[in-house]
Amino acid sequence: MIREFRDFIAKGNVMDLAVGIIIGAAFTAIVNSLVADIVNPILGLVIGGIDFTNLYWVMSGAVPEGAGLQTAKDSGAAVFAYGAFLTAVIEFLIVAFVVFLLVKAVNRIKDAAVRKGEVVPSAPQGPTQEELLMQIRDLLARDRGATTPAE
Repeated sequence: MIREFRDFIAKGNVMDLAVGIIIGAAFTAIVNSLVADIVNPILGLVIGGIDFTNLYWVMSGAVPEGAGLQTAKDSGAAVFAYGAFLTAVIEFLIVAFVVFLLVKAVNRIKDAAVRKGEVVPSAPQGPTQEELLMQIRDLLARDRGATTPAE
């Protein structure tokens, strides 16, 4: 069982997935900084200096006037934090756009490699159904001591 687990871990797909998760976690910090430090201030300027992360609506409870989101949450009030949701949507759109650009770049590189004459290896083709049936027929005929029919 340990050998099977070792073989499973050593496969390329598992290692690729692990590397992808690690890079994705590191990339999250970059995207969070991009959204919080660059995109939100620019959007805030465009819409009048509003910081999205502190936009909320008090559903019930008392919150001091002008308090930030964290203060409102700490006061025990039920808040609808739509600003935090908007920030998460912006982060998602940025990540999705960057992944789109990466996939587009990889596809462009693959296409360029194919155009240069490099053959992209395809999956090995096995025998057709007819070829398999003929092989089975020939093996059965040989086991019976008969000869194969002429083709």
